[in-house]
Amino acid sequence: MKQIYFTAWQILPGFTLFAALLSFVLIQIVVTTAAEFGLSDYALEVSMRLLVLELLPLITALFVALRSSSAINTEVALMKINGEIEALESACVDTMRLEFMPRVIGGMISVLALTAATSVLALVLAYLAVYGWQTWSLPDFSRVMGKVFDNAVLFGILLKSLAFGLAVTVIPVAEGMATPRKLFMAPISVLRGMVRLFFALMLIEVASLAFK
Repeated sequence: MKQIYFTAWQILPGFTLFAALLSFVLIQIVVTTAAEFGLSDYALEVSMRLLVLELLPLITALFVALRSSSAINTEVALMKINGEIEALESACVDTMRLEFMPRVIGGMISVLALTAATSVLALVLAYLAVYGWQTWSLPDFSRVMGKVFDNAVLFGILLKSLAFGLAVTVIPVAEGMATPRKLFMAPISVLRGMVRLFFALMLIEVASLAFK
């Protein structure tokens, strides 16, 4: 719970505002461009595919990485340098279960929760941008959403979010554990971990695009 509070809850207002502004701007661009080319019927579908399927999960993972991954990497690296991990293991303490798994699970839940929250917000903004404040277009909106978000797509979003959640926690923990027991190596470990994490996130995103 502490990891979820630090990773997701504390950044929820600011991140939600950022995601709302980004979604609003991109939706307006798509709607305006589609109208200019006589493709207004596809504006809603394109907006949702762009935001919910691609951008929002990736941006969420990047925010969580900046917020939490570097902190996890630093904490684990310092524990390794100071001999705390070895001390716990010599005392027969399961460090994987007590120290690392809560961070991994918390990171995954945080990515899933933030992705879900911003995706719902994007859906609301898309409806307002295309149909306005009236409610009689809800059946049309539901039909388009059912076309975009079938079971396979929803499963793909879930898998990608889980992969992002694993990456933003497992890579910092692994990099921290690999830190040599020299204090000056701590910042080097964090930098190296963030670089590897960035490449991992990009690889996951490219893989998700390739399998569509």
